[in-house]
Amino acid sequence: MSDFDNDLVSQPHDAFFKDFFSDLGQATGFFQGHLPQEMAACVRWDSLDLVPGSFVKRSLQQAHSDLLFSAQTKGDRKALLYLLFEHQTSVDPAMPLRLLAYQVEILLAHFNKHGLPLPLIVCYVLHQGPDRWTVSTAFEDLFQLSESETSVFEEYLPRFRHVLLDLTQIDPDVPENEAPLRVVLQLMKLARERQLLTFFEWLMKHFEDWAHQLSGPFLRKTVLYALHSDSDLDVESIAHTLTEAPELRETIMSVAEKLIAKGRAEGLAEGRAEGLAEGRAEGETRGALIGNVRLWEKMMGLDVTSEKVFEKLGVEELEELLRKLEERYEAEFGR
Repeated sequence: MSDFDNDLVSQPHDAFFKDFFSDLGQATGFFQGHLPQEMAACVRWDSLDLVPGSFVKRSLQQAHSDLLFSAQTKGDRKALLYLLFEHQTSVDPAMPLRLLAYQVEILLAHFNKHGLPLPLIVCYVLHQGPDRWTVSTAFEDLFQLSESETSVFEEYLPRFRHVLLDLTQIDPDVPENEAPLRVVLQLMKLARERQLLTFFEWLMKHFEDWAHQLSGPFLRKTVLYALHSDSDLDVESIAHTLTEAPELRETIMSVAEKLIAKGRAEGLAEGRAEGLAEGRAEGETRGALIGNVRLWEKMMGLDVTSEKVFEKLGVEELEELLRKLEERYEAEFGR
């Protein structure tokens, strides 16, 4: 299993963001389309490169992910594009202060290695939501100075603002973006809003026109992210919406089946551990059956059976429950 698949289990938003935007072609298209036009025109995009490492503190990694890119301006100055993915549940009014701290770390690292002059840094915040971004993007606004105070102190304060893309406000049908970027931004938006059925309905409408741009590996990662970002996602309902996009339907069912197969193996391993602990073979069998039943129920969008109910079921009853789930799956999807 790849690092991407493993990372999706614990941090699906972070893994999907980094996997997509670490691709220099996708990052270039994003910055060219979403930086201010006059700024984008100053950058030599063929010089864009990804700088390894992260400047987000470990304690904040659940809420923020980051990527740092280097490039040359057309005037041969070094520029750093700092892309911060903000996926916490509320808007951060202190974001400019946080970005200042990251900039200082980046600039100090550069100074210690290369000395002066310092590189240009442009900070870009990609906000996933779910709330609209309503606070200022300017660092100086954090001081809330009066008009008279501003006239006295303004020139002594650090001044910068960050670029912002608020996913809650994007229009996915604006044609400036290439299809993969449009898909990713819309998916990240609707994943946070837990409206993934709406996402797949939207994707199906465009799929015939975009299919040549959306590779098999890209679709697989898209589906994996969707399934991991919402454990209650009803795969059965999604498949029913994709009747006019058989390739997309095939992808989601293939990914779902592989996850089920993985769950079977994990359930068997869990069952073996339980069987050894209890000292009898029945524990191994029951553990495997319960693990499989739970996974099938989740993948089909059904209510997950409670632990109290499982305690009352014997091996034969669990086998019958699993058989009925598999038969329902075969009947629904004809596979």
